[in-house]
Amino acid sequence: MSTSTSPSAGTQTGTQWDVQIEAAKLLGGAPELNSESPIPFFHILHRLKTTKREGWRRFGILDGESISDHMYRMGMISMFPPSGLESRLNIARCSKMALIHDMAEALVGDITPVDGVDKTEKSRRETTTMQYFTSGLLGNVSGGRIGQDIMEVWQEYEDDKTLEAHYVHDIDKIELLLQMTEYERAHNRELDLGEFSWVSSKVKLPEMKKWSAEILKEREDFWGDKEHHSYQPADAPSKGHLEYYGNGTQDDSGHA
Repeated sequence: MSTSTSPSAGTQTGTQWDVQIEAAKLLGGAPELNSESPIPFFHILHRLKTTKREGWRRFGILDGESISDHMYRMGMISMFPPSGLESRLNIARCSKMALIHDMAEALVGDITPVDGVDKTEKSRRETTTMQYFTSGLLGNVSGGRIGQDIMEVWQEYEDDKTLEAHYVHDIDKIELLLQMTEYERAHNRELDLGEFSWVSSKVKLPEMKKWSAEILKEREDFWGDKEHHSYQPADAPSKGHLEYYGNGTQDDSGHA
């Protein structure tokens, strides 16, 4: 089975978004359900490598990071817990969570506040897609054990009630801040992405706030005396941004 072009949040206009309709757009059609082989699922993961993070595209970065790029660095970051967190975390679970948390975007696409899809509908699409992956495609692989584990880890991230989930949500924001500064450096202070810096205010864990502050200091040093936007407490994000950049049910994580 081959994969088609990247999914778009704006597809299926005028109808309720349906995971089966989206899967049918894959080259070769929708993969076989209830297979004992994980190969059809592996093919779908290709979309995570080719689907770009949409937030950057609004600033003209058309060949920017993919969803997989974002999740890979998150996975690596998760292996370096700050002092004070290491003994309290299940690092292996955190790394797994980082590699799973945006998996639904392989079919759903990277939905942003400008796409006209509300938080409830976004959640429905992602939950339906994860059920399709873990039950429909992986339900008979290794007795369904791996699919069930993927779904449980994804739901833990969405619920954001455990320390591991808090940690990975913070890593999501840290990765965004890193990428923000790296694109600015690549454009030699000709591209101001300071709109995204407000995400730093939503980092929860004190140990992770230190990393956020370090990244923002690097950014200020880079910009120097050249005019640029930096987050100020008075810069309240819009309701739409809070809905989409939310920590699961907490509505305060970062997302490009």
